Amino acid sequence: MTRPAAVLWDMDGTLVDTEPCWMAAETAIVTEFGGRWTHEDALQMIGLPLMTAARILAEHGVPLPHEEIARRLVDSVVTAVARELVWQPGARELLEQLRDAGVPCALVTMSYRVLAEAVVAQAPDGVFQVMVTGDEVERGKPHPEPYLRAAELLGVRAEDCVAVEDSPPGISSALAAGVHTLGVQHIVPVEQRPGLSRVATLEGVTLADLEGLVRGQVLDRLTGAAPG
Repeated sequence: MTRPAAVLWDMDGTLVDTEPCWMAAETAIVTEFGGRWTHEDALQMIGLPLMTAARILAEHGVPLPHEEIARRLVDSVVTAVARELVWQPGARELLEQLRDAGVPCALVTMSYRVLAEAVVAQAPDGVFQVMVTGDEVERGKPHPEPYLRAAELLGVRAEDCVAVEDSPPGISSALAAGVHTLGVQHIVPVEQRPGLSRVATLEGVTLADLEGLVRGQVLDRLTGAAPG
């Protein structure tokens, strides 16, 4: 077997450039209550489950229940996405290529379903068969549960799939699930790991590249590249 049984996609920072929206939402809620939130603080939040992020924000002086913090973050980002959704370079093209080739795709995100649905509504028609969201799993990334759940819902083996990720927690989740993993560098560095493939952008990435990952090849187009 060379073709991926499915491609399992992270959302924020991988498919769409929503990380600035999350950072703005975090900054707004911390400063509302007189706290200080730095760019370095925001970088540590990338890829984390929302309840973990909410706990960290509470530790920075936000005196609200964790569930309320998470809800306010999601509402802010949903509003931003409705105003303008920026797709990462090459993402839509690869989604369409996979759809046209009959390769199933799942969205595997720690964002809540309301935000995932807002993004999928603006995706090319018919590209996603399954969504696994942060409010529907017991253990979020970096635990393997989200990726194992996506493979289960699609009726395929995780080890026959390819995951596309940008964050350290997401990459850890996919690798722990046994999924062939492609790390796409965006805001935070994608460090070398055994078996991890890396690219600086999805531009130029093709189904043939993903088939190579399933055959056990490791793709590295990132050496020497700077995050951005």
